[in-house]
Amino acid sequence: MELKRLKYFLAVAEELHFGRAATRLEIAQPPLSRQIAALEAELGVQLFDRSRSQIRLTQAGGVLQSHARQILARLDAAYRETREIGSGAGGHLRIGFVGSASHGVLPALIKSYRAAHPGVELALQALNNAALHSALVEREIDIAVARPELKDEEFRRELLCREPLILALPDNCTQAEQPVVRMSDLAQETFVLYPTRPRPSYADTVLGICEREGFTPRAVDMVQDFQSAISLVSVGAGIAVVPESVQHTQRPGVTYRPYAGHNPGTALSVHARRDNRAPQVINFLDETRSYARTHHLT
Repeated sequence: MELKRLKYFLAVAEELHFGRAATRLEIAQPPLSRQIAALEAELGVQLFDRSRSQIRLTQAGGVLQSHARQILARLDAAYRETREIGSGAGGHLRIGFVGSASHGVLPALIKSYRAAHPGVELALQALNNAALHSALVEREIDIAVARPELKDEEFRRELLCREPLILALPDNCTQAEQPVVRMSDLAQETFVLYPTRPRPSYADTVLGICEREGFTPRAVDMVQDFQSAISLVSVGAGIAVVPESVQHTQRPGVTYRPYAGHNPGTALSVHARRDNRAPQVINFLDETRSYARTHHLT
């Protein structure tokens, strides 16, 4: 059965008048009558009781009308959903991100993307850089937000922001009373470093800062992620070097201070596979560029 005939039948069934149905369909009445007759012949039933004064649906016609409405409605929905996903207005997007990014500009970027593409379902997952790289390679995520970046020629990269490093200190330590702390004065402190593995990692960046300042920390405590590091700082177990943006989310027991000394800063970068041309991915990268440019983050 041709869908065109089904549409023609539904128009006549709803108008109960060949002339009005033909006008609605923007065709002449004789071709419409021939299509309905052909449909009846194909089914081997009479769909309409015809008389000079009126047209009425037969019982068989009523059954077909009910099914025709459902079929055409589902077809319209299928076309609409296909267009939405194909254009990036619908579908889903899987985003992995380093834990410290949740305290900076990433939430605002995601909010901006949601506003521009409300039909896209987002799945968010916190991972360290090594896990982000693996997940992107294995296509377990579509977008990776890393600090500072993932080095892989198969990835596209958009710089989201740059920012200096600061100190996260227990709020009852003596350094917390100073407006600016000299890094070289911290040699006797326990440094909470992350991640535990793989190495080299951000932990080695912090150790490199200490070396540039002429000392090796008296003690280090290795943890797997940023959240664990801040938890240890909050109970007075040590100090940590963290991105400046994390101070916008206050944590009981933790005070943030700038420091004097070598400060290489850090960055957040958004990555996607080069061979992933899904419109949802392209739109997120475009949103990243626009957001970074608008807010002068790079």
